[in-house]
Amino acid sequence: MESVQAIKQRFGIIGNDPKLNRAIEKAIQVSPTDISVLVTGESGVGKESIPKIIHQLSHRKHGKYIAVNCGAIPEGTIDSELFGHEKGAFTGATQTRSGYFEVADGGTIFLDEVGELPLTTQVRLLRVLENGEFIKVGSSKVQKTNVRIVAATNVNMFEAIKKEKFREDLYYRLSTIEINIPPLRERKEDIHLLFRKFASDFALKYKMPTVKLTDDAVNLLLKYRWNGNIRQLRNVAEQTSVLEQNRTINAEALRHYLPDAGSNLPAVINNTKSESDFSNEREILYKVLFDMKSDLNDLKKLTMELMKHGNGSDVQKDNQGLIQKIYGNNDEDDDSTIEDLEVLSIPEKTIDSIEEISNIEDVQDKYHFAEEIEEEETLSLHDKELELIKKSLERHNGKRKLAAAELGISERTLYRKIKQYDL
Repeated sequence: MESVQAIKQRFGIIGNDPKLNRAIEKAIQVSPTDISVLVTGESGVGKESIPKIIHQLSHRKHGKYIAVNCGAIPEGTIDSELFGHEKGAFTGATQTRSGYFEVADGGTIFLDEVGELPLTTQVRLLRVLENGEFIKVGSSKVQKTNVRIVAATNVNMFEAIKKEKFREDLYYRLSTIEINIPPLRERKEDIHLLFRKFASDFALKYKMPTVKLTDDAVNLLLKYRWNGNIRQLRNVAEQTSVLEQNRTINAEALRHYLPDAGSNLPAVINNTKSESDFSNEREILYKVLFDMKSDLNDLKKLTMELMKHGNGSDVQKDNQGLIQKIYGNNDEDDDSTIEDLEVLSIPEKTIDSIEEISNIEDVQDKYHFAEEIEEEETLSLHDKELELIKKSLERHNGKRKLAAAELGISERTLYRKIKQYDL
């Protein structure tokens, strides 16, 4: 049995990460058998190397090796591609065609992106795994095949099973042995090694000097998340080799080739929300709206009390709890009173109209009534307020403290009114 290091040299695998070495060891150990293997890992980690190792070290190495990208074949034709079809089975089927399982008899089929298979095709594949039988599209004849299946996926299979996008029985048939390839961000020591290998290859390919990284560029390379894994690293090495005039790359130059390189935000693992998440958000929103409605009703009630009684001090005493609920405690300004609500005076006509109301039980009805009165009296309130302030200031020779006491408001409120009316 070949060693891990010999296999890496033979198949061009670069890296010394323990998790990577363990994945290769499992591939070596399982290769002499006919056990189905499922290779898992993120996109771009190099899952396609494992099926090749398994095939080449097995007794099927002289048979055919066919790699099929299940996600690239349209749903309407994938059954025909895998299992073949008879002449006239569907429109365009002008002759009988052999599928991959018939062609690869005695060899190995690598089903890449197996998680993308339609459910109907999954049923057919399960039958092949269980007893080696399949039926061509448009035929009733059962055929036998002796094919070893190695599958790969970057999909969370348990999540796909939960959403009924992948059959649970098929998953357990495929994953008799599961080999996981670690993402590049978990192989820190291999990142710079891989970059140097890619840079050297592209230097030969494009006939130019090899690019080299400064220490700060290497640190940036190691800290980057590499969502695209080895495929993305290879892409960056090729871009810098072709585009950079300076053959020594520092962190500032390298950052241009790394999307979001300055961001240390955590990666989003799952951006989907369950129904319970939306339900909780809805309940919170409803609670906020109900609280706002309650506060608004309290404010309406307080306003009606002011309009009804006119005396701010009495209203403040009678409604102290309500005032604190609406405006909170103001420890910094103990002299502030209810007059700070900027209610200077209420016309007698308004008060008389309110006193005529005998059976107002609902605060909301009071509010609607107040709105009607406000529409009638808006202009007169404004004019009377301005006139009262002017007369009071003239009577006290511009002394704001005396004028405020006469008007029944705080000096701060009077000062604000003076600025408002530019007196």
